[in-house]
Amino acid sequence: MSRQSTPSPPPQDLWSSILDSVSSKRSIPSKSILILGEQGSGRSTIASALLQKQHGNTEEHVHDFALGYQWTDVRDDAEEDTLARLSVFTVPSSSPPYLSLIPRFLPPKSSLPSTVAIVVLDWTRPWTFLEQLLVWLQWLERWASGDNSRELDILKEETRERLQSYLQHYNATSLDQTSPLPHTSVNTLLPLESDVFTHNSSGIPIIIACTKADLIDDDSDLVGGGNNIMVKGKSEQWEERTDGVMQVLRTICMKYGAALFYTTQQPTTLSELRHYALHLLFMQPTSATSEGALGRNPFPQSHKPNTLDRDRIFVPAGWDSWGKIQILRDNFEYKVWSEAWEREIDPEKQNESPGPGAKQLFETLIGGNQGPQKASLTPLVLPVPEQNFLSKNWDENSKKPDRDPRTSFRNLQDNMGTATHAGIVGPLGSSSFSLPTVERALSEMEGGSSLSADARRVPNARRVRISDVPSRPLLSPSPMTGNSRPPASPGLSSPLGSATGQTQHEVLQTFFQSLLTSNNRSGARQSAQSPTNVSATAASPEPQPTSPGANGTNLEHEERLEN
Repeated sequence: MSRQSTPSPPPQDLWSSILDSVSSKRSIPSKSILILGEQGSGRSTIASALLQKQHGNTEEHVHDFALGYQWTDVRDDAEEDTLARLSVFTVPSSSPPYLSLIPRFLPPKSSLPSTVAIVVLDWTRPWTFLEQLLVWLQWLERWASGDNSRELDILKEETRERLQSYLQHYNATSLDQTSPLPHTSVNTLLPLESDVFTHNSSGIPIIIACTKADLIDDDSDLVGGGNNIMVKGKSEQWEERTDGVMQVLRTICMKYGAALFYTTQQPTTLSELRHYALHLLFMQPTSATSEGALGRNPFPQSHKPNTLDRDRIFVPAGWDSWGKIQILRDNFEYKVWSEAWEREIDPEKQNESPGPGAKQLFETLIGGNQGPQKASLTPLVLPVPEQNFLSKNWDENSKKPDRDPRTSFRNLQDNMGTATHAGIVGPLGSSSFSLPTVERALSEMEGGSSLSADARRVPNARRVRISDVPSRPLLSPSPMTGNSRPPASPGLSSPLGSATGQTQHEVLQTFFQSLLTSNNRSGARQSAQSPTNVSATAASPEPQPTSPGANGTNLEHEERLEN
């Protein structure tokens, strides 16, 4: 036998195979959380808690996208190693156009073993719980079915066996990390109860998160807002109804192998939800399950179940049982609700076991007519015809004595002469402004009491208007008429001016006109004494007697002036 002269060359892809093996060992696994909920249910708050980001009223939280996506790195407790890359997907509503985008970015073939679904319910709208659960849980079944290929069916069987093994091994776990795990063999697993884990064929871990649980027992008498309002009623009745809602939710969780969470705005409840979601994501596969294998989870379950605190309910998957649900309220029949749920999701079972569906029973539990209230229509208002409206107001106004506004002006003209009637402008006609005071001031200016004496001596003197007063200065009486008195002021023939029919305004106009012409009167008196008379008086100091003719001439001149 001959031996080969030269050895065979080494494979060319030796280094590439070594690098691929090293990179596969050090690769970071990818985990996904799918958040399903309607608008305003609190999806963004839960997403921020899962990503450990501060939730605020920024633009990225105000506006919803057709498919929201965010990611973060999950590190260990020491913050040294990156355990996985967490992707969080959110949809704005259960509308089919939004849901059709999820299989394109989250295909079930590659993401089913590493995905956890969180269904978000809002406690301010408890009457929508059952309807939303029907929509989301049925959609999860359709999403996991995919294209119904053989590879996908095998993958679904593996994930379902893994979740069933987790539910069966739950009692073998210990919440106290210091105590040893019970010695339970893998081959001796306790079977699940009847009607437990009958649905969820894909085996995807599901968490039902009820947000705003702190509003369950607030001081308000109503739940909800706008047109959707539910009356709480008395405290005992409200507690019984809310406990019944929790029993219904726990019944549905038992059939899907899901967990139940009540969350608030407090960071404690949100951090517990994040820790439990990561605990389900790092669930060990069935092939690696052995005695104490569940303890190797990097996020072990460290929170105890809680069914007493109504704002911090935590029912982990695998812990609950029909007996624990029944003990909360004795009048609750879980079998009735289980059969009603089956009839709701499969109408064909209505013929096998007729009875009401789960939605009908839930409306009765919530309070019937105390659920969503429809807005009542405002009564129709028919307008009154225009002629009828005007005729009605005309009849009412015609009966009023002061309906004609011109009457007040007529009464004002009739009572203008009285001193107590109010003037048109200012206090001219008021009683506080008396014309005798004006007369007294005028008489002092004209020479004391001679004014009133001349007015009494000439009772038939006609009324002199401003237009009748001559523009020239009034002539003063001759110096020879010693017994004569100055004539009365024009325009003031009586103390009040009403004896001759003169109005108050005309009297005042005459008074002020006399004030303006007083300077002219003084100038007229000075001009009457000419220089010739002054020299004659100085030459003959003795007074000359006044003849009767001269006196008569002065009286005639005075009467002519007065006339």
